[in-house]
Amino acid sequence: MAADPPRCSDSSPAPAGTMPCQNQQPGSGPAEPAAHKQLRFAESVENDVRGAGGSGESSPASSNGSEDNGSSAARQEQEEQLLAQKIGPQLKVLPINDQIRELQTIIRDKTTSRGDFVFSADRLIRLVVEEGLNQLPYTESTVTTPTGYKYEGVKFERGNCGVSIMRSGEAMEQGLRDCCRSIRIGKILIQSDEETQRAKVYYAKFPPDVYRRKVLLMYPILSTGNTVIEAVKVLIEHGVQPSFIILLSLFSTPHGAISIIQEFPEITILTTEVHPVAPTHFGQKYFGTD
Repeated sequence: MAADPPRCSDSSPAPAGTMPCQNQQPGSGPAEPAAHKQLRFAESVENDVRGAGGSGESSPASSNGSEDNGSSAARQEQEEQLLAQKIGPQLKVLPINDQIRELQTIIRDKTTSRGDFVFSADRLIRLVVEEGLNQLPYTESTVTTPTGYKYEGVKFERGNCGVSIMRSGEAMEQGLRDCCRSIRIGKILIQSDEETQRAKVYYAKFPPDVYRRKVLLMYPILSTGNTVIEAVKVLIEHGVQPSFIILLSLFSTPHGAISIIQEFPEITILTTEVHPVAPTHFGQKYFGTD
């Protein structure tokens, strides 16, 4: 019978010989045994420079198509650099690759079937969650392998939780549980007031000791940022420090990211893409209410 997957929660520690929730290696430099570390989980936007060594020079294009692609990449690079200067290192974007780009394309395509949409969204969510876990604190851990050798590894510290902003944020809960099966998850329901159009909190339920935990706040689409700002305010009212909040999202607009960071400079935002047009149909398509 296969062994149960590892836990990332405040439950009892896993027995010796098990691996942490993610295969992570501690920093190359020596560290004090008692001190915990934090892994940098994704390159900040200011370091996410794509091109010929970041020099701004491009190789000669062999066709009009390649020239267009080069111009588009250069424009995207300039936009990201300007955005990084405005926001700073608190905004982190997953390093782009063809796999992520394809998932983004499928999610944005209006002709995508709901089955393909959910499948692609779940894959992208899993990538974001895995990267988000890299920001959680861990300690050095030594285990004994079946052959009797000592292995110097790491284990996550206890005291983390997830909070989903209903309803679209609930789409990310399973991805988090797949990585940390016993992690506690709270919920916040925020909707726009019909008269004022301002975000209003209707429901909030968290673990009783949420103020002591690192919080993975889940909301897939950052458009204006107003909903997330209200959610963070509620968490702060419950004693959570902004520096303990890691916002996991799939897509963000520049306006949304800037609004959140300006309001809470210590919060960390992790996303796969910053683009002026966000796929705001995500929640309806994912849950089949479109």
